Amino acid sequence: MIHRGPACASVCVGSFMQEYFFIALVAVFALVLVGALLALSTVLGPRNTNPTKQLPYECGIVPKEEAKGRYPVRFATIAMLFIIFDIEVVFMYPWAVSLGELKLFGLIEMLVFIFILGIAYVYIWGRGGLEWD
Repeated sequence: MIHRGPACASVCVGSFMQEYFFIALVAVFALVLVGALLALSTVLGPRNTNPTKQLPYECGIVPKEEAKGRYPVRFATIAMLFIIFDIEVVFMYPWAVSLGELKLFGLIEMLVFIFILGIAYVYIWGRGGLEWD
């Protein structure tokens, strides 16, 4: 092991921190800008309220029930299935980029992956998981 002494430690840490200085500067600038814009919109924004604007919805339809109504579980299930399949499909992009290096082995592995994904899709479709009702 090479011992470089305390002088190298301060130089190495200094160069390491210097790389992140501009990132920190941009983050501070962004926070100051967001704060300034929020303050300006509060000070300069219009304050003309009326009973119509105080309603929960401004679409022209007066709400007939509580805003916290029942939430359909089917919606959450379909949303989770979409996210799962969407994430699985994202794995295909790096594969497509490196297909030239992977050659036949990469093609076979992706076909197996797509086959397993297809089985899951057919299973969910058969169980009625994609029916909205």
